[in-house]
Amino acid sequence: REIMRHDPHKLLEGCLIAGTAMRARACYIYIRGEYVNERLALMKARDEAYAAGYLGKNACGSGIDFDINIHYGAGAYVCGEETALIESLEGKQGKPRLKPPFPAGVGLYGCPTTVTNVETVAVAPTILRRGADWFASFGRKNNAGTKLFCISGHVNKPCTVEEEMSIPLKDLIEKHCGGVRGGWDNLLAIIPGGSSVPLIPKSVCEEVLMDFDSLKSAQSGLGTAAVIVMDKSTDVVDAIARLSYFYKHESCGQ
Repeated sequence: REIMRHDPHKLLEGCLIAGTAMRARACYIYIRGEYVNERLALMKARDEAYAAGYLGKNACGSGIDFDINIHYGAGAYVCGEETALIESLEGKQGKPRLKPPFPAGVGLYGCPTTVTNVETVAVAPTILRRGADWFASFGRKNNAGTKLFCISGHVNKPCTVEEEMSIPLKDLIEKHCGGVRGGWDNLLAIIPGGSSVPLIPKSVCEEVLMDFDSLKSAQSGLGTAAVIVMDKSTDVVDAIARLSYFYKHESCGQ
């Protein structure tokens, strides 16, 4: 969301790079219903790119035709699943398909399709500009690169920040969010990767690193890297019950 709102041209450049690498001729950017400002920013950037000759016929003077289409969803959570997203793009009810076939073989309108997220595509221009070794220098082995961490909950300054992988969770919160509300000793637990991953207690938060392997060892996961901080005023049972109700309503049985 931050990329689409504040740096939409980076996403469009990444789409062009990915499309060229895969010999694709079209890209569809699916934006969830609530992201009104992001859609407007992206549409403006796309119009500018077409006007400059970066998209469309003979994109960037490459001899390749490449078009980017922006589709505005209705806000259904389940449309985050790749085949449900494709169904929605085709104008059908946004519910997952039976697999196989997989999108790589039979995807949008029956064509081979790669479905990936904005952050992955948008980092491609930077990697090409600075080199793969530069990107791999962040983090640790098998957990290299940078990541957008969206930190919310009981912190002094909630924010979205790009940091290197494998940064200690405590350092991430202290450095960018001004610490836990009421001090670190007031911490109860943290959900480290979005509402679908298990929470981890304070004792684990002290040492855990924000990467795939470390959080897996802590019996949780990096997920979307959406960090939700809970202090001692939190009723954990009630919080998890609310999340469970959300998944029952938005995901189960679909």
